[in-house]
Amino acid sequence: MRRFLLTWKLALANMLATKGRTFLTILGIVIGIASVMIVMSIGSSAQSLILDQVRNVGSNLIIILPGESDEDGPPAIAFGIAVTTLVNEDVEAMNKKENVPHAVAVSGYANGNALAQYGNKSANVNFNGTSPEYITVENAQIALGRYFTSAENDALSRVAVLGSQQAKDLFDEENPIGKRISLGKYSFRVIGVLKERGSVAFSNPDSEIFIPLKTSQKSMLGISYLTYARMKVDEEKNIEQTKQDIERLLRERHNIEVGEANDFSIRGAGATLDILRGVTDALRIFLVAVASIALIVGGVGIMNILLISLKQRVRDIGLRKALGALNGDIFAQFLTESICLSLVGTGIGIVVGVVVTYVVAIIIQSLGYNWPFLLTLESVGIAFVVSLGIGILFGWYPAKKAVKISPTEALRYE
Repeated sequence: MRRFLLTWKLALANMLATKGRTFLTILGIVIGIASVMIVMSIGSSAQSLILDQVRNVGSNLIIILPGESDEDGPPAIAFGIAVTTLVNEDVEAMNKKENVPHAVAVSGYANGNALAQYGNKSANVNFNGTSPEYITVENAQIALGRYFTSAENDALSRVAVLGSQQAKDLFDEENPIGKRISLGKYSFRVIGVLKERGSVAFSNPDSEIFIPLKTSQKSMLGISYLTYARMKVDEEKNIEQTKQDIERLLRERHNIEVGEANDFSIRGAGATLDILRGVTDALRIFLVAVASIALIVGGVGIMNILLISLKQRVRDIGLRKALGALNGDIFAQFLTESICLSLVGTGIGIVVGVVVTYVVAIIIQSLGYNWPFLLTLESVGIAFVVSLGIGILFGWYPAKKAVKISPTEALRYE
């Protein structure tokens, strides 16, 4: 026990004797550990936010996407590819009970971006062309006015429903119902305002403007196809049966022969969650691996400092051996110094990482996102274990070199 305490006492004394060098060595470990902690915490928070966004859409929703994809892979539109195989008539067919018995409602979507103006206020906004069934599918609620009707959709009417935040941005406290806004080069009459919903499935409907689907397609975008469609199913247990019904219907409508691949993709909320969880897990692992490079650099720094220290302490090592110090004592001293440098750097790095991730969480939460501050004891434990490993790994070589120094040569060393 006395040898152990003496070893740590000497290690700390040597670190304090060269404060500047010790600080620079520890700084490398601090940066590495803080980087890993920040990536792990922010990665977990981002994953939680993304998965919660999908869950908020509802577990009894089915998403129909244009373009073929593997069951476990992303659809074509995820790569920015415009696919035109899903059309309004498909949505109309899916809305018929005889075709899809468990469907409550289906809405098509055609989205874009345009400049919105009212008076002296203007902003680039996302407009969302939807079917009238949007309210039912998305469980949205009207705060003022009403949503548009099927007749207005068929007539390509230029009417608009504002998200709650968009109404505040354009009108402040003024009642927007009946007022006209410019959206792109067209004038739209505001007929409704939605209740606040918060972020849902990678978008914030509170900041969007909703217009009839066909108006969005023909007037704003100049297209005849859908970006995607969403279906609300009566019960979650009927999701798989409904997916089969949709596939059968769309294959018939698109004249797809037996053995040919689908030109559409059908996803339930559960499948989407699994895919997103897999993608975000892979991304987190990759980012942690990149951040870990800083730890390796810090470990190399420890090894270099100990090798420099070894050259300056040759006579001291020789004197200790001459006075009876064993090889194990010399080895333990250098290895302890390496571990001590690594652990001190880790402690500071964890504090820095926690502070940074907490500040990031506060900033993102202030922007209106449900961003959790996630820091697990597991990640702290991993940091200390990795730190201990780095101390041993990069302190081993200098310690072995110190052991090989002979007392006679060391005492003659200048």
